[in-house]
Amino acid sequence: MKDGDFRSKTKKKYKATTNSKHHWSVYPNLLNQQFEADELNQVWVADITYIWTKEGWLYLASIMDLFSRKIVGWYLSERMTKELSVHPSAKSSTWSDSPFGPRGGQHASNESQAMLRQYGIQTSMSRKGNCYDNACAESFHSIMKKELIFHETFTTREEAKQRIFEYIECFYNAERIHSANEYMSPMEYEKMHQQGKKQQRFSP
Repeated sequence: MKDGDFRSKTKKKYKATTNSKHHWSVYPNLLNQQFEADELNQVWVADITYIWTKEGWLYLASIMDLFSRKIVGWYLSERMTKELSVHPSAKSSTWSDSPFGPRGGQHASNESQAMLRQYGIQTSMSRKGNCYDNACAESFHSIMKKELIFHETFTTREEAKQRIFEYIECFYNAERIHSANEYMSPMEYEKMHQQGKKQQRFSP
């Protein structure tokens, strides 16, 4: 790599995003690494990550539907607060009875859990120190950083927000293929699923 003048794009500033030392309730790991779902909005997984800009840190909270791997809700903030878990939930396209969330204080807070209870959502939390319990959500953030974040230098937070919006909504959800989706994008896979259900409903 040195002789060919190649440089790694994956080593960047580190910022911790999970704080398990909090006074809120910790819920059992109901999902237990079963990263499959039979229907849309049956199981969601959530995570928080960080993005560096020349103006300082940005924190991204996102929610993924395990059925299609679509990002159904996401939110960017300049601060690492409990609102990070509430806002992407509120902005998600729909609600259902879905296990949800890592064990950090943002997701365990009373406000976050009250919103989930309002919509009848069960809570499943990763076990302490076990990254594999939330592998799909963490994998999305890792992929986004490798495909976008590590290739750009963001001068402002607004610039980063715009590029992240384009990546999630225009590329990841609409175009990026997934092996779990029979090599279709999340939106294509959901469309195929919905069309199949309609055909079954109206078939003689």
